Amino acid sequence: MLVVASLALLVAAFALVLAVVGLRRTHPRRGTGVEALPEDVHGLRQEVAALKAESGDALRQLAVVRYDAFGDMGGHLSWSLALLDDGGNGVVLTSIHGRSEARTYAKNVAGWTCEQQLSPEEQEAIQHARP
Repeated sequence: MLVVASLALLVAAFALVLAVVGLRRTHPRRGTGVEALPEDVHGLRQEVAALKAESGDALRQLAVVRYDAFGDMGGHLSWSLALLDDGGNGVVLTSIHGRSEARTYAKNVAGWTCEQQLSPEEQEAIQHARP
């Protein structure tokens, strides 16, 4: 019984190989150029290009600068965070930590610049976020 099953499996594998070889002979490969690609691949490429264009507005350029805001405190507890898109539009968030309080500030950034005066740490965060 085991021998018959093995032979049947061997014959099926051989038939599969013959079928694949026969298909290759009757259907030669298409050219390798872009013209030979099926239409659905062109559609996928267009979709990827559209997604890349949309992602330009995402806040994906970011950098954090940690520092000591006051000379008598250590630990780099203060920080400035730049969250920007590919065009340099977004926000800079800053948190200044003192002994008894912490203050947080937000400043709008457009085209890698800000209308409000930026601290050196905020400017550094924007420069580090720039691709």
